[in-house]
Amino acid sequence: MHLFWEHGYEATSLAMLREAMGLTPPQIYNAFTDKETLFRKALKRYHETEIWFALEALSAPVPTREAIGRLLLGAAEAYSRPGKPGGCLFVSGALAASPQAQAIADELKHYRKASEAAIAERLARGKAAGDLPEGLFVEGFAKYLAGVMNGMSIQARDGASVEELRVLAQTALAALPAEGQNQTASSKE
Repeated sequence: MHLFWEHGYEATSLAMLREAMGLTPPQIYNAFTDKETLFRKALKRYHETEIWFALEALSAPVPTREAIGRLLLGAAEAYSRPGKPGGCLFVSGALAASPQAQAIADELKHYRKASEAAIAERLARGKAAGDLPEGLFVEGFAKYLAGVMNGMSIQARDGASVEELRVLAQTALAALPAEGQNQTASSKE
């Protein structure tokens, strides 16, 4: 998982995988069928072990602003964790995908879209509870927040510190309208 996270799908060679796992190429293929299957297992493991902060933040029984704050600040922490590759595997793994790896690019897109949908669902719950203005365009703001997190991932890959990522998180959180603020139909465009 860490090799794919650090180097991406295509740049992670069989030799790198062999060395990291202590297996011969035939053993790798016997255990995982092919590199694509192994990558998909790594994505599943990443989802299960590395994005707990997002799942926890979005399901927390707290006001929406606090949940989104936890999500963004959690991303700042997770994307810059010592001893781990910088950023998010779902973002960095897709940055350099050739046409031959389209199925992998599609898989990564699926994970990113699922994250965006989870954010939209949390915003919709907050809107229904009165935490957010009635006129908030939930899908658009979810796309904005997902874009901020994707950008934070790339910044982390480029060496941004946790403090720098926290500033990005706080800036994005400041864009979240408070309950009672009007948002016109034109802001939905």
